[in-house]
Amino acid sequence: MPLSALSATQEARRQIEICNACRYCEGFCSVFPAMTRQKAFADGDLTQLANLCHNCRGCYYACQYTQPHEFALNIPAALAEVRVESWERLARPQALARLFQTQGVALAGLLVVALAWFFWALTMWRPVSGAGFYAHLAHNTLVAIFVPAFVLPLALIALSLRDYWREVGGGRVRWAHLMRAFDQAARMKNLSGGHGEGCNFENADRFSNHRRVMHQLMMYGFLLCFASTSSGTVMHYALGWEAPYPLLSLPKLLGVPGGLMMVAGAVGLALLKLRADPALGAVRVWGGEMAFILLLGGVALTGLALYAATGSALVGPLLAVHLATVMVLFLLMPFSKMVHGFYRLAALVAEAGRPAPSAGGDT
Repeated sequence: MPLSALSATQEARRQIEICNACRYCEGFCSVFPAMTRQKAFADGDLTQLANLCHNCRGCYYACQYTQPHEFALNIPAALAEVRVESWERLARPQALARLFQTQGVALAGLLVVALAWFFWALTMWRPVSGAGFYAHLAHNTLVAIFVPAFVLPLALIALSLRDYWREVGGGRVRWAHLMRAFDQAARMKNLSGGHGEGCNFENADRFSNHRRVMHQLMMYGFLLCFASTSSGTVMHYALGWEAPYPLLSLPKLLGVPGGLMMVAGAVGLALLKLRADPALGAVRVWGGEMAFILLLGGVALTGLALYAATGSALVGPLLAVHLATVMVLFLLMPFSKMVHGFYRLAALVAEAGRPAPSAGGDT
């Protein structure tokens, strides 16, 4: 069968079997030690290996069997396609995942709809009293809008992860497995390369930790912003301290640095993506991934702008824009690149619970 006629899973299996015979890249990341446990790979095994892959691309540039060799190996692209297919296949509904994973225009269109809706809501539901942005939309109204928009997508992701766990044959989860997986995720270990020098994502001839740092800025910035919102919720309901909060309050001390980190991370990731070779990833989702990066940056930037505009006539319009970006981010969690963090963590937990590979170092 010609290579062009192979499905994404069949092509990944062909390439992984060649890699397993060679094993030159054994210490590069978690993928290569994991594949040494077996010689034949079921579909679930390939799904697990694909979600362990962080697309650092070091293996491609080190490989002697890439084109023009007849084996034509391109492991980063092969696993990227299987990885994206797994997110689409396990999503509910699948059609939305296929749409928003691949089409940045679709994400932009949803954002336009959300913008129009929030401008309408701020006009129709403006409260008779309130301070700060609560003068434009009441606290209870915001809760009624955003709690379902946050909880329901998380429930869909939980169902998808349950199916993922079954597909890859994940076993019983122990505390040690969780700790190891969270440690690797927190350090972004698989973006550090085989020897901690970084990866070759944007430059074939140079190892770099830029992508790792940008991911860390984005992840920890997002967590700080989430902690900011959570602390504000506790202060509102448990302590009776309502927004707006001063600069030296916990929501602002967490949220402002978090927002700045997210903006920096989004700019850095977008620039790296523009420099990288698209042929070493899932080409069909490039636009959707770039749109998602810009959306994350937009959420942070509009939040910072809203805080900077406190007390001015710009609060209303900026509030509508910020709420629209947050709403789209929440609604698309199961159907956009946002879901990759959940799957990669699940893959690391599953890997931590398996026997040590027959060869290789720290995985």
